[in-house]
Amino acid sequence: MIRKGVKSDLPQVLELIKELATYERAPDEVTNTLEKMEEDGFGPQPCYGLFVAEEEEGKIVGISIYYTRYSTWKGRILYLEDIVITESHRGKGIGSTLFEATGREAISGGYAGMVWQVLDWNEPAIKFYEKYKAELDGEWVNGKLKVERLRELFG
Repeated sequence: MIRKGVKSDLPQVLELIKELATYERAPDEVTNTLEKMEEDGFGPQPCYGLFVAEEEEGKIVGISIYYTRYSTWKGRILYLEDIVITESHRGKGIGSTLFEATGREAISGGYAGMVWQVLDWNEPAIKFYEKYKAELDGEWVNGKLKVERLRELFG
């Protein structure tokens, strides 16, 4: 069953996020906490939304996390941050169902489109997105400054 995520789902959601970090070879990079996720997703100014894939007994086996990004050229864009399926449930169509629910959210929310990133070595994910005839752009270089560097520079 796919449904909108609720606050009480967050402990299981955070566990899936940690599983993803391990898969992406960065298990020590997760610094998010349950408290931050509660505030950021269910506080007075929510900044993300999510769908969960839930088994009958209430176990969450997949998630889709998204938020609004603003394009100076296009306006509001739905940014798909992550789709995560627990390893034991991959290959069962759960990712497709979550991706499609997120795409429908972009349509119903009046967004100008949906964008995401995928690691260049993640062939299963690349093949997944190619099934949808997604435009995969290798031209852009991602930039980031971690909070420690921001403090050094501007702090």
